[in-house]
Amino acid sequence: MNILYLENHALFARQVTQQFLASHRVTIVPSLAEARMALSNDLYDLILSDYDLDDGKGDEFVRECRTPHPQLPVIAASAHEAGNHALLKAGAAAVCGKMEFDRIQQVIDSLRKKQSD
Repeated sequence: MNILYLENHALFARQVTQQFLASHRVTIVPSLAEARMALSNDLYDLILSDYDLDDGKGDEFVRECRTPHPQLPVIAASAHEAGNHALLKAGAAAVCGKMEFDRIQQVIDSLRKKQSD
């Protein structure tokens, strides 16, 4: 699975990728600007998005994605409930908070199952 991971804490993103997403191809981007560029240059199966970013909020990117990519699933991945709620309101399909990454594969599998039903 090709995953776009929007996360501005590089060490955390690398650890999550190595520990929980090693079986996937993961592109880590730290900003909204880089996420926009990545999405325009490649096809992704899933977006994993943090809320608080250096150049804005993740919900802005999620809203932007909905029109050109309405079927592209987004998982909210904020450490804060309010951030996850904002991402869901913007169009994220599921939540996997930062303290719950040990279950990220379950969340991904659940989304894939919903899409195939």
